[in-house]
Amino acid sequence: MKYKLSQDARPQVMTLLFAAALSIVLWFVPFAEMLSYPFRIFVTFIHEGGHAIAALLTGNSVQSLSVAMNASGETYTTQGGTFAQMFVSSAGYLGAMTFGALLLVLIRRAVAPRVVLMGSAVIILVLTTVFGFFKPLLAGSWSSLSGIPFTLFAGVALAIGLFAVARFASPRVATFVLSMLAVQCILNALLDLKNVFFLSSPFAPAVPTDAVNMANATHIPAIIWAIIWIVLAFGILLLSLRFYVAARDRAFDAKQDSPFEQKAEA
Repeated sequence: MKYKLSQDARPQVMTLLFAAALSIVLWFVPFAEMLSYPFRIFVTFIHEGGHAIAALLTGNSVQSLSVAMNASGETYTTQGGTFAQMFVSSAGYLGAMTFGALLLVLIRRAVAPRVVLMGSAVIILVLTTVFGFFKPLLAGSWSSLSGIPFTLFAGVALAIGLFAVARFASPRVATFVLSMLAVQCILNALLDLKNVFFLSSPFAPAVPTDAVNMANATHIPAIIWAIIWIVLAFGILLLSLRFYVAARDRAFDAKQDSPFEQKAEA
């Protein structure tokens, strides 16, 4: 079934396309990827936060959450039963994709970008202080403590940055930053799933991944889980884009929603 781009969605779609194009360009321009580094760290927090929240929802506990300088991350939880292990292992990549898709829907539904940025800052700050600092500090093991310094620094810096944009930036800048967060969550989730797919090949070197954790819990090959996650991720993305291009029930302020929409002359 085909979906036509509604007239009122075009300004926001232009913002989204620009954010996506800029994200892709930053991947290929030498040293320019440093500009997207804070967004990559943000996505890692969301990925690891997905594991942590899934563990809590299945009655397990979170022992630690850490983010490294190379934008990798680790979350240690109690295992629980087979379903709990499957849910927790799946919640990283699919959680990042879902969060990015949710941001798209919130942007499209004219939820104030300042509110969404403030909410995102609170999420990062809670993940950092509770699971990145207090939990590993109470655990006391070296493997848990070694990840605290950068996790604490990065999480607090991200939270302050998001609060600053929400508080002091113009609506256009806030909308663009929010679009970048959504695009980065989606693109990095897809890129990470591609990497997991190749790492799950029988011919690839043995590397611990979420798909390997799924294989250990279910005895189904890791590459099958990688394929399932990719299909689900595209399903989540397509569903959010359907909402994004559809017409809204009420008019919106184009000047606020898009940093590139010019005021029409009378």
